[in-house]
Amino acid sequence: MNEPDLFARLEAEIQANGVPAADPDSDGAIGTTMFDLPGSEDNTITVLLPKDAAQSAPSQSLVRIKSRTGTDGRSYLGIVTAGPFAEPDSLRADSHLLVTVATRGGSYQPPYHGRIQVSILGEETEDGTLVPPRLRPLPNSPVFALSEAESAKVLKADGDIRLGLVVGYENVPLGVPSDLKSVLPRHTAVLGTTGGGKSNTVARLVQQAQAANMAVVLLDVEGEYVKLHQPTPDAKMRSALAARGLAPLGLPADKMTVYHLVGRDAANPDHPRLREFSLQFARLSPYAACEILGLNDVQQTRFLRAYDIAKEVLRELDIFPKKGDVEQERIAMELDEFERGYPRLTLSLFIDIVSACEVVANTPKGSSRAKDSGESEIAFEPFNDVLKTTLGRSVLTKRIHAGPRPDHASSWRAVLSRLWRLKRLRVFDDPKVGVMNFKELLKPGHVSIIDLSDSGMSELNNIVIADMLTGLQSEQDKNYETYEKAKRAGASAELPPRTLIVIEEAHEFLSDERIDKMSNLFEQVAKIAKRGRKRWLGLAFVTQLPQHLPRQIFGLVNSYILHKITDPQVTAALRKTVSGIDESLWSRLPGLAPGQAIASFPHMARPLLVSVDPAPSELRMAD
Repeated sequence: MNEPDLFARLEAEIQANGVPAADPDSDGAIGTTMFDLPGSEDNTITVLLPKDAAQSAPSQSLVRIKSRTGTDGRSYLGIVTAGPFAEPDSLRADSHLLVTVATRGGSYQPPYHGRIQVSILGEETEDGTLVPPRLRPLPNSPVFALSEAESAKVLKADGDIRLGLVVGYENVPLGVPSDLKSVLPRHTAVLGTTGGGKSNTVARLVQQAQAANMAVVLLDVEGEYVKLHQPTPDAKMRSALAARGLAPLGLPADKMTVYHLVGRDAANPDHPRLREFSLQFARLSPYAACEILGLNDVQQTRFLRAYDIAKEVLRELDIFPKKGDVEQERIAMELDEFERGYPRLTLSLFIDIVSACEVVANTPKGSSRAKDSGESEIAFEPFNDVLKTTLGRSVLTKRIHAGPRPDHASSWRAVLSRLWRLKRLRVFDDPKVGVMNFKELLKPGHVSIIDLSDSGMSELNNIVIADMLTGLQSEQDKNYETYEKAKRAGASAELPPRTLIVIEEAHEFLSDERIDKMSNLFEQVAKIAKRGRKRWLGLAFVTQLPQHLPRQIFGLVNSYILHKITDPQVTAALRKTVSGIDESLWSRLPGLAPGQAIASFPHMARPLLVSVDPAPSELRMAD
């Protein structure tokens, strides 16, 4: 039977049986569900759209499916995960006729319809609650597009920290709630290749967190963010901001401080609130120091032996703890050296002690300089004033000889060499420059940029980051204790400041290649991460090399912002870590445009593709 005969027969049957009455349940529908095929998958359904509605359900838009009344009557919500595709009604899209017309410049367009693939989010109950679906929508069920207001409510993507707009909608913003302990305090990872838009995302996140009255500490390895107090001068960024109804805007100058290490150049020397700071060797955990300095097992043994001697020297010289000071004695007894170092211990004093041990190890037994008593004066010139006194030298000699005689001078020299490398940086224990005031860093609504762009070595960056994390956690612990004491006393109490700590180039701080050799440092970070979840202390790890991060880090992270990632192995690893992202989004990850990202946060109904808002502030190294 040819095509004209088929249409004639169909028309005759319609006239004989009457025109079907319009279905009132389908008023306003944009399409209908299709019959399932052998290749159909659970939890997904195909929807066909008439020509005039072929583009009414873009990717990520939400739809309501009302399963046919009288047989099912259930209502389902779904999200478009593929399409809309345009398909001809009576021909295959790759038919010879259509191919020939298209390639010969013809204008023939046959009748066509749209097709979308919908993933079922759940079944709607009578009170509007969404529950897991037990069945599938029946074929030929009407499908309705949700309004933007309804969609925003279903997606649960609202929050006072606005990141951008959900792709597929004109005006559905993605927000992150700063007041939910289950979101940012459960830590975030911002991942993507260079040029994918991570810096813009971080700048946007910082600006919005500050506006939400959070305390923000940004560890800036490259010096990209030291001009965030200035509106962006970039014409393209200004145009993009205007398109979204946003204005160029710098952080309030009195709410942003840039800190840089003493003796190091600042990336923005003209910043109105520029502060130098010195590191305290006493704050650095001896075990973390061993890992950061790359000491082998033998060298670590020497380092820790010298550390024990240093503590005994400080006690005998009445430096710490002072005799009769009950509080200092308590601190000394309760000190956890896996978290921080010994109070009042300076790098110069420690170098002197290691130097003295090296001299003893290098002195042959039985020589005139090594009497049988083992208490001969050690022939070296102290660097620290404390050991230049007669009492100081005497105490040092006594404590060194109180234990096993130092041996293997080469190991002591290796430790000494690495310590002098730190000393030459001139960033430790500078009496002319104040140490970091962590209480200032935790001021609500204040942004602190730690400028490490001129540090000169990754080991120093790691020491600074470790010191910052330990100091911030310690200060936040005090805030939380004060809060709990006030609550127990029945007094009004303010929550500890909601804090976000951003670690740029996180792969250099915690490297997968060195995780076995830096287990203490990782445990320190893990402990901070676990405590932070209860104390409003959130970490954000930022890197363009997620494959270099230890897998253990991803075990600490619950929120992800994924920019363009082209490495299939990295994507495969992330698939095992980040749950809820459907196949259509994973397939788009390698081709995301700059500024686009897949966002997954615990408060959201599902991960979404987002167009991140342009940063309103100036980025120093933006292309």
